[in-house]
Amino acid sequence: MSETLAEAAAPVPSTGAKLTAEALGTFLLVLGGVGTALFASNHFTDPGSGSAVYVAVALAFGLTVVVGAYAFGPVSGGHFNPAVTLGVAAAGRLPWREVPGYIISQVVGGVVASTILVLIGLFGPDGWLTGAQDAGFASNGWGEHSPGGFGMWAAIIVEIVLTAMFLFVILGTTHKLRPTPFAGLAIGLTLTLIHLISIPVDNTSVNPARSIAAAVYGGVGPLSQLWVFIVFPIVGAMIAGLAYKTLLDGTQKF
Repeated sequence: MSETLAEAAAPVPSTGAKLTAEALGTFLLVLGGVGTALFASNHFTDPGSGSAVYVAVALAFGLTVVVGAYAFGPVSGGHFNPAVTLGVAAAGRLPWREVPGYIISQVVGGVVASTILVLIGLFGPDGWLTGAQDAGFASNGWGEHSPGGFGMWAAIIVEIVLTAMFLFVILGTTHKLRPTPFAGLAIGLTLTLIHLISIPVDNTSVNPARSIAAAVYGGVGPLSQLWVFIVFPIVGAMIAGLAYKTLLDGTQKF
């Protein structure tokens, strides 16, 4: 009872604090994940190279979510992803009135991070930044912009399915009545697995903010394909949010 009273008396973070936490968390995700893809993998700096260090990139994205979840999750819920925000709202875990602010903060945080990466690249080796941008700046894509040459429908399927599974894990591990210990770790490892599966297909989005942040510096090709990585992660997240609320969120008293 004392714990319940203490929780009830705990101050609720302000809207400004929540939005700042979302911006910082998305900044960290893009800086860590896209930064690793750019700096650690020749695939994104040398067009035509097949030497992408998939495991390092996958771990970078997963680790940024783990760190961000524990650092900023207690303030905002730790979404760092417009698709997650929409899926969580569809599941009834976030008021819809808060969704626009979350999404704007996430997109801004991501673009600031990719801008920092560009600034670093300006002081890199001769031709590094031009090469990185010519190779797409670690953007998502299909066809000639896919590491494995996969087509648009492969990207659509993988984004819907993997984003939905990501939301199922998030909603399941953060349930108020049956929370999972170390939920942030489980969520981060899930994102790592998602990247291991789908980097060869489309460089892995499951996060429109991450896709926007990279594409704004990736050139015409990535920008022309960006709509897929905005629309279909959201589709997958909404499906999962509604399905979880309908099928898995019920309780029963005996």
